[in-house]
Amino acid sequence: MTDVPRPPEGYEISTDPDRIDAARVHRWLSTDAYWALGRSREKQDRAIAGSLNFGAYEAVSGEQVAYARVVTDRATFAWLCDVYVDPAVRGKALGAALVGAMREHLRPYGLRRVLLATHDAHGVYEKLGFTALDRPDQWMAYTFGP
Repeated sequence: MTDVPRPPEGYEISTDPDRIDAARVHRWLSTDAYWALGRSREKQDRAIAGSLNFGAYEAVSGEQVAYARVVTDRATFAWLCDVYVDPAVRGKALGAALVGAMREHLRPYGLRRVLLATHDAHGVYEKLGFTALDRPDQWMAYTFGP
């Protein structure tokens, strides 16, 4: 098992949905995340409402500095998505701490797997215990469009 990264000194992680700064998350994702460019605020709000959300916050000010969400049935499967760390605090391992918090939060459910998709962060996620699919030929996707 991979060690659970802890948030750096001065930061905390929470799953409290009332702490999510939805406007900030939308701005981050819709303007700076290749997978969500142009996503509408209404769509982002629905995604937040239908997901298990993780936020990283400055402990003193309470300002949100990172975000991740998980789509799950809390029984067999989870999809980690929308992982984003504010550029001003990158390099402090907050993303790793978010993913570690997600793993530990989901562990009691006995899920078979947590999936994610990434263009450019394979090495980051491998350090956190993720591996390439053993049988990608067994997976399929239906796409409604862009």
